[in-house]
Amino acid sequence: MNEQSKVVVIGSGSWATAIVKILLTNVKKISWYIRNPENIEFIKNYKHNPHYLSSTILDIDRITFYDDINEAVENNDVLIFVVPAAFLKSTINPLTVSLDKKLIVSAIKGIVPEHNLTVAEFFHEKYLIPFDRIVVITGPCHAEEIAMERLSYLTFSSKSTHVARSVSEKFECSYVHVIISTDIYGAEYAAILKNIIAIAAGICHGLGYGDNFQAVLVSNAIMEIKRFLDETHPGHRIISSSAYLGDLLVTSYSQFSRNRTYGMMIGKGYSVKSAQLEMNMVAEGYYAVKSIKEINKKYKVNMPITDAVYNIIYEKISPVIEIKL
Repeated sequence: MNEQSKVVVIGSGSWATAIVKILLTNVKKISWYIRNPENIEFIKNYKHNPHYLSSTILDIDRITFYDDINEAVENNDVLIFVVPAAFLKSTINPLTVSLDKKLIVSAIKGIVPEHNLTVAEFFHEKYLIPFDRIVVITGPCHAEEIAMERLSYLTFSSKSTHVARSVSEKFECSYVHVIISTDIYGAEYAAILKNIIAIAAGICHGLGYGDNFQAVLVSNAIMEIKRFLDETHPGHRIISSSAYLGDLLVTSYSQFSRNRTYGMMIGKGYSVKSAQLEMNMVAEGYYAVKSIKEINKKYKVNMPITDAVYNIIYEKISPVIEIKL
């Protein structure tokens, strides 16, 4: 990635909008792929996203909009994917343009459910993109705090530290500090697992469990994440660092966490389906827990929190009964 590289953000949710805001602090001009042409027209006319982070005013004169995925990919070098993992495949299925020589950046904290693959694994296996041409962005970071320009940290992981650093330079600004990592597997799986844990935290909060119990839950959760990572992708990592423990904490406790909110609704008595309908954003943990459960059939890691969330969501066991166990 160099100064002349053209960047496109693919997605139109809150995190995509936040990334557009960040990039505009460092890049003279960017592209933005939004599937719905009506949303594009709204943003052009009113200078903000109609559905997400609507208080964030965008410099539309520096944004080239696309509603055709092939045009967006063909005309840009760096592709930043910010769509829910469950919809990644349908987003890029229409692609006829080659991804050869494109730099893939994933800001998706989820798993591709049809394949039980992380986003990096998906692009590597299905599109033969080498891991040194893939960068994964993880937190701890919420889009809402980016919109308010509150100091945040982002981790950029790639097999190539040079590539990760070159991407991170487009994001670093007065309110975003960056960390470079080569643990692309650990960063992605930790981000996937923390969404599951956040659902558990939300369920417990909805059931009336207090801070004392939540502290024990999250303490056990980081050990559960470590066990899974050590068994599936062993390597040197400091599990207490921000990409792992930090991201887990913010997702489990923050008012902005959609996974915690989703779990809280279930804990308060909403059905799984009604909780989904009530929210206007995707809770990645819903899809992730099924995939992790299937992946773990091979490894048999002790994952009681993940198992509990799976049992509540997919086996329809009462949260009151499951959490007491």
